[in-house]
Amino acid sequence: MGDVVYMVRTKSKASCQAELDLLCERMGARPSTLPTDAAGTGWVARAVPARTTKAPTADGRGPSAG
Repeated sequence: MGDVVYMVRTKSKASCQAELDLLCERMGARPSTLPTDAAGTGWVARAVPARTTKAPTADGRGPSAG
């Protein structure tokens, strides 16, 4: 992962996904993690600039092999 990481944190999975989609569209970024509530601080997702990342794996963790 590069030096730049964008983070979205919201109270619901749906709003987290919507904000992640908006962030990626407007910033030219790609998701690096899918929405998760594993940290216990609401729903969190991350994105990185499109030129430095691959799509997350099916379980939402890190870049895929493809």
